[in-house]
Amino acid sequence: MKLALDIGLIITSILMIALVLLHRGKGGGLSSLFGGGVQSSLSGSSVVERNLDRLTIFVGLIWVIFIIGIGVDIKLS
Repeated sequence: MKLALDIGLIITSILMIALVLLHRGKGGGLSSLFGGGVQSSLSGSSVVERNLDRLTIFVGLIWVIFIIGIGVDIKLS
């Protein structure tokens, strides 16, 4: 059980990193420093952005469930 929770946590952590990096920067912070401030007519539509937001929230919830599961497993053993 612990091995499955650990593997699930690693996979969801990598997915969270990838999904957060896929989001478009909204401010003038570091994303504009590396060319994120350049507007393009080929940028993603609002439907794609909404789906990316939903997927990020879903993976984040699964990530939290894995963390709680590992915490409960540690507490019980």
